[in-house]
Amino acid sequence: MREWNADTYHRVSGPQLSWGVPVLARLPLAGDELVVDAGCGTGRLTELLLERLPRGQVIALDLSANMLAAASANLSSRYGDRVAFVRANASALPLVGQAQAVFSTATFHWVLDHPVLFLSIHAALRPGGRLVAQCGGGPNIRRLHDRADDLRHVPRYAPCFANWREPWEFADAETTARRLTDAGFVDVETSIEYAPVVQPDALAFAEFLSSVVCRPYLACLPDDRLKENFIDDLTELAAGDTPPFELDYWRLNMAARKP
Repeated sequence: MREWNADTYHRVSGPQLSWGVPVLARLPLAGDELVVDAGCGTGRLTELLLERLPRGQVIALDLSANMLAAASANLSSRYGDRVAFVRANASALPLVGQAQAVFSTATFHWVLDHPVLFLSIHAALRPGGRLVAQCGGGPNIRRLHDRADDLRHVPRYAPCFANWREPWEFADAETTARRLTDAGFVDVETSIEYAPVVQPDALAFAEFLSSVVCRPYLACLPDDRLKENFIDDLTELAAGDTPPFELDYWRLNMAARKP
């Protein structure tokens, strides 16, 4: 589950890029800071962050070796030692009191213990340092998850999900604000926004599910045929939606400062 198909993700992650650009715009930067990009993926947003730091540095952090390799291939030749690629968990950031900012998009919902996550970020920041981030929150893609959960109980799939555990934390704005405050942050701002994604056709929808949304479900299935059937079942259901092939994404925004 920690590994991704980085090539496919880089190609299909247009929604993640479009959500991330305005989040990055909310991060105040002078241009000489040390910033952690927590969950850098293949580096599409990391590149935009580096462009805003002509005299600064970025620690591009991810748990996936494939993602880090792709990010390094995309960025190292142009940015040299201004960017370091680190395989680490955001809940245990490998620096203390050094970063002036932590930036993250489409990552924190994969971290199950948000109180520990926010303590880790607080510890990594210098006094006055900022967190600006966005992840899935609230009722994020609930329609799809409800359908996938129904499929988990269909006889041909059910034995494969005997040990199923939810791998996401889709927190709401109020809970997140409380957790950030409890971790020691001030000037806390949180909100939830609706950000639906409509895929152009069944093939694109199925590929997006397979490579991004449904990876935890597919990891439980033992062979390619069952995986394909599971995705086909979800795609057929989505074809009947209005509009077809829509994913009902909700994004949790957060901003906070270390005193």
